[in-house]
Amino acid sequence: MGPDGSPAHGSKVLSLRIDADLLDRVAGHAARHGMSVQDYVVRMLVRDDFDERFKSAVDATERFYAG
Repeated sequence: MGPDGSPAHGSKVLSLRIDADLLDRVAGHAARHGMSVQDYVVRMLVRDDFDERFKSAVDATERFYAG
């Protein structure tokens, strides 16, 4: 099933390099929710507000590096 309850259309693999401290923080959040890191990250990505939160983070990063 897809996040919206529709039939799944297969899956793909995403591999990423992440800072050890950040991974430890994510693992801590996942553990508090009784979830694996993978399940926790997927749950965060399918949240309804992810797109808005991601855009806000990108905008803040761009402002930071712009000066």
